[in-house]
Amino acid sequence: MRDKKIVRIGGASGYWGESDMAVPQFLAAGGLDYIVFDYLAEITMSIMARARATDPEKGYALDFVSSVLKKNLTEIAAQNVKIISNAGGVNPEACARAIRHLIRDLGLDLRVAVVTGDDILQSFRAGAYGSMREMFSGESLPDAEKMMSANAYLGAFPIAAALDKGADIIVTGRCVDSAVTLGACIHEFGWTRDDVDELCGGSLAGHVIECGPQATGGNFTDWRQVADTIVDIGYPIAEIAPDGSFVCTKPQNTGGIVTVGTVSEQIVYEIGDPRAYMLPDVVCDFSQVTVTQAGDDRVMVSGAIGCVGPDSYKASITYLDGFRGQMPLSFTGFEADEKIKIYTDAALSRARKKLVELGMADYDEVCLEILGTESQYGAMSKVSRGAREVVGKFAFKHVDKKAIVILFKEITGLALASPAGLSGLGGGRPKPSPVVRLFSCLIPKEDIAISVDVDGEVTPHKIVGGTHHCQRPENQPTMPSCELADDRVSVPLIKLAWGRSGDKGDKANIGIIAREAEYLPYIFAALTEQVVAARFGHFLEGGVERFLMPGFHAVNYLLHDALGGGGIASLRNDPQGKCFAQILLDHPIPVPVELAERFE
Repeated sequence: MRDKKIVRIGGASGYWGESDMAVPQFLAAGGLDYIVFDYLAEITMSIMARARATDPEKGYALDFVSSVLKKNLTEIAAQNVKIISNAGGVNPEACARAIRHLIRDLGLDLRVAVVTGDDILQSFRAGAYGSMREMFSGESLPDAEKMMSANAYLGAFPIAAALDKGADIIVTGRCVDSAVTLGACIHEFGWTRDDVDELCGGSLAGHVIECGPQATGGNFTDWRQVADTIVDIGYPIAEIAPDGSFVCTKPQNTGGIVTVGTVSEQIVYEIGDPRAYMLPDVVCDFSQVTVTQAGDDRVMVSGAIGCVGPDSYKASITYLDGFRGQMPLSFTGFEADEKIKIYTDAALSRARKKLVELGMADYDEVCLEILGTESQYGAMSKVSRGAREVVGKFAFKHVDKKAIVILFKEITGLALASPAGLSGLGGGRPKPSPVVRLFSCLIPKEDIAISVDVDGEVTPHKIVGGTHHCQRPENQPTMPSCELADDRVSVPLIKLAWGRSGDKGDKANIGIIAREAEYLPYIFAALTEQVVAARFGHFLEGGVERFLMPGFHAVNYLLHDALGGGGIASLRNDPQGKCFAQILLDHPIPVPVELAERFE
């Protein structure tokens, strides 16, 4: 363990397919200790599983090796920067072999470690967890033959163990996104499982940089502040102290910005209950976190509180559940929105007649969203009927691929009988694609056999159990009430707050951060659970929970059963709730007249 006060870690990737511009930025700036990469989402695991099924040397993020490392590894080695990545996907051993081959070709002397044990597909197929229930819906375990992938979300201590053994590059399969950062902190600072506040702080640092430029102006509410610099947007760097506090920054002379707003938005991103953000190594309480500007493009984050990690790993199974089809259609001219409804209804009626003739069941789900009529706003839409230019996303599901082909044929075959103004049918008829669903559950830690392999030296890694319950306050923080005189007026929420939204399976998260502390009581009074539920009533099938985060004047809303199944199982245009915050930000918030006058 090196004796240093600050560890500097760059976050280079937030998903498989992200731009490869981060690593050259970091190397040009210099001074980093680690570069970390997050590539994996549930759908990514299923795609990689299909790739491995056709080629045993695939199933990982190929471009991590062929593009990122191949172009930069010589300079990475020269600067003595260590690399940690979950690019291994469902085949981390093959990923490591490809990296070792590249190291030999480049004539470098680097040690590669692989962390395995997350892949538990064979255990499920063998019936080891036959009575398992889905942790949110209570549904039964899917049939083994339908399963595409099954992985436990591992933590950071195996990564730290690999660093302790001298690894320069570490490849994992499925681990929690923040673990690639926390593993480096554990190694550098010697944190133990009892250092829960420090583990929580390191996890929060990982959470802030795990989505790359989302912390430096990407997806930012005040997007005009970065609009001219997105082309060269800087990727985030966390400068982490031994107590788990950190400064978020970015390389000099890069685009984007690092402000209280950009960092706060990323903190609230997809966290559910901020007092009990569950990770394998620690249960985090972010409600008292403080976020302060510490200089140009430098934001200090501190105050994370942790408690002992859980006794189980969350595991995610992806499985096949029928087929889906979707077709984009556009109409132009008077009453274009009515035309597209008539057209899709006619195609669906034709297809249903054929299903009856073939003795087949009806479609499981059909979804038409007409973009250009504020379909995402539901009853709150201010757009009147009669739009002159629209795009429709017409999507549908069926257990039988043949039924999807039939409806595709009817959609395209109806074109000459269409209301006037149809376009967008070019490019050929689409093909059915599999519906991939997510099944989440908890697996006792003692059931997972983790190993750390450093260039052939394999060591089992034992994880201690943890606890069933986190000792945290039962009651939420309270918000002082605000008195509004009769001379109040309403302003859109965006005047008072920043917002960021995302998913967790079929749950949507909407984080709202007051631009000033004095605004929070008005926001909290106006945006009750009932108000938010009504705002998203056209999407919402479950309830709404509200969580206060007074440390940095924020509120998080968790909307249950709000995404039509979520991810690739959903037919919606926004299956991950990425636009929910934007929908909420124009909600009217009553405020005193003197406050509203500031925005005129």
